[in-house]
Amino acid sequence: MKISTKGRYGLTIMIELAKRHGEGPISLKSIAQNHDLSEHYLEQLAGPLRNAGLVRSIRGAYGGYVLADEPAKITAGDIIRVLEGPISPVEGIENEEPAKRELWMRIRDAVKDVLDNTTVEDLANHSDDGTPDAYMFYI
Repeated sequence: MKISTKGRYGLTIMIELAKRHGEGPISLKSIAQNHDLSEHYLEQLAGPLRNAGLVRSIRGAYGGYVLADEPAKITAGDIIRVLEGPISPVEGIENEEPAKRELWMRIRDAVKDVLDNTTVEDLANHSDDGTPDAYMFYI
């Protein structure tokens, strides 16, 4: 499975909202400017995140987006599934011969485990201490 810019930028939105959780709504414009991303593209991602109940939009002059729940309760897996679809390394696992099917299922389960056990709070609180494996997952 390859995570596209939809998943990557969706995680960026959610991490930024988690970092400023409790401070009020954050505009997509400010997130786009801080990360040199397209505001229009972030708006396209915010819709599915809102429809899935992961974020709430606040209207008005000082509006923007806030997390719909605590950062510790939203996982990377929640976000990736909304924006990328089901987590699977290959299509048609059920049609594979047993040995390969077992391999693909083990890979899928390992990826799911990492995504479902990593919260946006974990990602927001992460700091790069200079070590290459500071937040590395091995599958």
